[in-house]
Amino acid sequence: MNMRRLWFVLALVMAVSFTVLGLMGREIYRQAPPIPARVVDPSGVVLMTREDIQTGQLAWQSMGGQQNGSIWGHGGYVAPDWSADQLHREATILLDLWAQRDHGVAYAALNPEAQAALKARLTREMRTNTYDPRTETITISADRAAALKQVKAHYVSLYSDSAELEKLREQYAIKNNAVPDPARREVIADYYWWTAWATGTNRPGDTVSYTSNWPHEPLIGNTPTSANLVWSVASVLILIFGVGSLVFWHARVKEEDHLRPPTKDPLSGFKPTPSMKATGKYFLTVIGLFLLQVGLGALTAHYAVEGHEFYGVQISDLIPYAVTRTWHTQLAVFWIATAWLATGLYVAPLISGHEPRFQRLGVNVLWGALVFVVLGSMAGEWLGVQQFFDLDMNWWFGHQGWEYVDLGRFWQTLLFVGLMLWLLLVGRALWPALRRPSESKPVLAILFMSAIAIGLFYGAGFMWGKHTHVSMVEYWRWWIVHLWVEGFFEVFATSVISLLLVNLGLVRAKSANLAVLFGTIVFMVGGVLGTAHHWYFSGTPVSVIAIGAVISALEVVPLALVGAEAYENWRHTKEAPWVATYRWPILFFVAVAFWNLLGAGVFGFMINPPISLYFIQGLNTTATHGHAALFGVYGMLGIGLLLFCFRGLARREAWSDKLLAWTFWLLNGGLAMMVFMSLLPTGVVQALASIEHGYWYARSPEVIHSPLVETLVWMRVPGDIVFSFGAFTLAIFAARLVLGGKRRATAEAPLPVAAE
Repeated sequence: MNMRRLWFVLALVMAVSFTVLGLMGREIYRQAPPIPARVVDPSGVVLMTREDIQTGQLAWQSMGGQQNGSIWGHGGYVAPDWSADQLHREATILLDLWAQRDHGVAYAALNPEAQAALKARLTREMRTNTYDPRTETITISADRAAALKQVKAHYVSLYSDSAELEKLREQYAIKNNAVPDPARREVIADYYWWTAWATGTNRPGDTVSYTSNWPHEPLIGNTPTSANLVWSVASVLILIFGVGSLVFWHARVKEEDHLRPPTKDPLSGFKPTPSMKATGKYFLTVIGLFLLQVGLGALTAHYAVEGHEFYGVQISDLIPYAVTRTWHTQLAVFWIATAWLATGLYVAPLISGHEPRFQRLGVNVLWGALVFVVLGSMAGEWLGVQQFFDLDMNWWFGHQGWEYVDLGRFWQTLLFVGLMLWLLLVGRALWPALRRPSESKPVLAILFMSAIAIGLFYGAGFMWGKHTHVSMVEYWRWWIVHLWVEGFFEVFATSVISLLLVNLGLVRAKSANLAVLFGTIVFMVGGVLGTAHHWYFSGTPVSVIAIGAVISALEVVPLALVGAEAYENWRHTKEAPWVATYRWPILFFVAVAFWNLLGAGVFGFMINPPISLYFIQGLNTTATHGHAALFGVYGMLGIGLLLFCFRGLARREAWSDKLLAWTFWLLNGGLAMMVFMSLLPTGVVQALASIEHGYWYARSPEVIHSPLVETLVWMRVPGDIVFSFGAFTLAIFAARLVLGGKRRATAEAPLPVAAE
């Protein structure tokens, strides 16, 4: 296949994809649900203002935001989705109000005909758009104003320390007096009302709400739209066509003659440079952050059954659920990204054979900055959730409230500066390899460009401010979560692995060039515009559903051949006796292929079509996909890269394949137990509840704290224990390497070269 043609196709794919992505952003901005200047009743009494709604959003963010329940389906799983909860509470209050007034009994006591008449009246009341763009005013009926005030009183009480809602707070895993300031509690309720208004109100001149009739709420006729169904079918057809095309292409590709590996390890004579040795502390930090994340994960999961306590010990006042979940999700990104970034610092001099001046100093400074940002942002998030900051200070130094981008803007800025320093360090070390002729030039170019993208695309997190519309925040936030973490980091890691296998003599440079370049094209075809599947119901136009459904189906297509990739990686361990020294890093890459198929492929497509996500967004089906893909793919990949670098940094005598075998099987087995014994069955129970009764019900205590679901939560404990043992064996393995190195230094033996 012509490499120049492939480069042209890649450039074309990137140009078209990001142009369309930009146009989608413009349409999302133009068609986002309006934030009114005021909401009034028929007599003109102002019920809330735009300032109240925007301040309410900031106050909600300060208490943990998406880590404490969700808005429009994005966020945590224990507390309700507040937009769905508000919508249902308001609807039931209106029905009971009318039933008592017109019939003298509660709505539930009415006969079906009377109930149907009131539901039709409710649908007209809730779905009619009364927003006046000239005055920027929403006018609601006196009855709805009364319902608004009643629901508002509920939320004001919920975030206080009132005794009557103590049990509900415990079920939601919200600490008592979570928001001490009554004024903040008032405006949080205003923000909830506006988010619910957008979900139930038709767009002007349309019969579909601003969120495409999400969430499922039968009381007001919020059911899947025709566009939802049509584009869901289209996504399945595109997937079938894409898989068939890829298999056809793969069958046509002539299989190369088997490459005979070298008789000994090509890297056995390479002595790590000073900057490469300095990366050792990064990998030890990775393991420390991983252990902390695992412990916080167990604590966070336990909050689903004891919302204020840990086995009877009251802890929510000291370390609330919003904090543990924030740290758990944030540390996952931190340790995985650190493993990949450290690998870049390690392999750059290895590939180029060049150690720039002051490279070691730069690596050490960057490590110090990383530790400062991690610890500083964690402290800021705790202080923010505990309400020590005012809203402005919280936004800068506390908790931004957006899942995976929770850290305050100050810490976010420092992290971006650190990424720029990382890009400089990797780039200057790689530059000599890029300048000289090499068979691996295309892979090197992809590696360098992905490194640039990793540095720059985190800047998408600066595209929103304190009062940015939530629809636009979601637009930019997923640039980071999807494009930055799942996109460019994955291309970077694929390039690194290919170059390592080429340097080991296990893969031909020509084959690696073709595989990486073609793989990047295939991934970017679906990956860039596939970001849109996260925006289906975020106040976006129908075109987002169309593009997201069709294009994101292509993300799954490359996984059709993941079995062949896994087999090739496994076969490398059998190539020659010396390859056995790299057996466990390679087997972790095999695990990546397995979890890529299952976590990203099967579980990813399970929630990908619009009709599926309509019912199960923000349920434990999402957690199933998240755990299997985030750790199963990116975590396993990070550990594999970490072990490869350890191979070149550590003494052969300190290496323990037995400990790595335990680590490999305990981590994979524990993850599988977590997914299949707890997360997936819980998600299925919630999905059935969402389909039968409405989304609000699937997220309610009636389901989440039902005996069945609480039993399923407890069923996660065996998997957590097995997984934790895997994390500890990895830590013991690393400690053995460190102690073995110290003993060698004490004996004054010569510094070892890279292990065979």
